[in-house]
Amino acid sequence: MKKKSELFDWGKSIVAAVAIAFVVRTFVFTPIVVDGESMEPTLNNEDRMVVSKIGTPKRFDIIVFHATAQDDYIKRVIGLPGDSIAYKNDVLYINGKAYKEDYLKEKKKEVKEQYGQGALLTEDFTLKDYTGFDKVPKNTLFVMGDNRRNSKDSREIGVISLDKVVGKTNIVYWPLKDVQMTE
Repeated sequence: MKKKSELFDWGKSIVAAVAIAFVVRTFVFTPIVVDGESMEPTLNNEDRMVVSKIGTPKRFDIIVFHATAQDDYIKRVIGLPGDSIAYKNDVLYINGKAYKEDYLKEKKKEVKEQYGQGALLTEDFTLKDYTGFDKVPKNTLFVMGDNRRNSKDSREIGVISLDKVVGKTNIVYWPLKDVQMTE
């Protein structure tokens, strides 16, 4: 009789653990593997990260979203609903105000070394040039990869509906040599 009770207790514990794991993965956190170079140097191909499904994306957060029925993309939030976006001489302007993008320093330096001092990481453009909108529409985001010359982002696929956002991420947990909290 004691053996049956012990097996029953183990069974309850296993079912509870599976249920908790399901709830956490579905509603709180999920892992993701970076696929491609569009977020370099901030994130590298094959980096493994944790995606938090809690909260709303803020400007400059790195988010994961459903780009197609089969593919999730990972990009940085540049424009929030109501923002006007422009780039001029490699400087980001949001609602007319210039923003420093420290996370791009390394990539800008690399581009200048490779192509010369006048080379730009991000070409001049306005939101309207790529999306047809003067401002980021309600319930959408304008996103870009940090590797601006090699990123399929809102400049190509348009603004991202908030309901397509899986969550935000900033914790790289693998490979161990690259463990970090991204900015």
